[in-house]
Amino acid sequence: MIVKPTSSGWEIIHQQAHGMLALQLALQWPVKKRPMHWIKTIVALTEHDDGQEPWEGKNHLNEAGAPLNFQMMEYSVEQCRNVIQIGLEKSRWNALMVSMHTSYLYEPKRGVSKELNDFLDEQKRNQKDWCAHYQITQEQAEYAYSFIQWCDALSLILCQDQIPAGERRLEISPGPDGTSYYIFQRSSGTVGVEPWPFMQKAFTVEVESYEVDQMIFKDDKELFNAMQQALITEKKWVFKAK
Repeated sequence: MIVKPTSSGWEIIHQQAHGMLALQLALQWPVKKRPMHWIKTIVALTEHDDGQEPWEGKNHLNEAGAPLNFQMMEYSVEQCRNVIQIGLEKSRWNALMVSMHTSYLYEPKRGVSKELNDFLDEQKRNQKDWCAHYQITQEQAEYAYSFIQWCDALSLILCQDQIPAGERRLEISPGPDGTSYYIFQRSSGTVGVEPWPFMQKAFTVEVESYEVDQMIFKDDKELFNAMQQALITEKKWVFKAK
């Protein structure tokens, strides 16, 4: 979950909803610059955070009983394996993209445990095998994954309300073409990206968030029920080239 405190509780966005927002952004990418296996790539983007822990016990709460923000979660090899298996049931391309995402996230943690090391080594072998299956180079695979990572990063910036005030620029991340892109918000409220990477000169994206009016929960069931009763709002952003 993506969790932000409010005056009376929490604003919560599901990871899967963040994936849907990333998909909306991806669909604005110019056709001539899209990665190979386009449909499979955007499905992998949408589902790259699936396979989450079930709503039971205190899987979605921190030690104080507050909703657990994704940045505070410990890595889970089981969840990584689950999401790769979900991708593999669709195609080896989907599994390749999600496997590369787990490598991107957890290679910096290599050495924390033997279980994680074994998992990361396994993904290196898998990625090599799946690239061979598609008869593509590592560079071609990296282009497709870099596109996923860029859309993911931009979606997270929006979901976490990280656009700076005063029209200051924030780097999204290098795009698949190696270009550094920067996001900013105009005084009019519209969002700009420099250089402009999208097909349309203006478009709107949105994501659903839950406005939960409670600070602490005894277990996942209480949090889940509170979210079902919460006010659901659509956070929207209007992107414009100029």
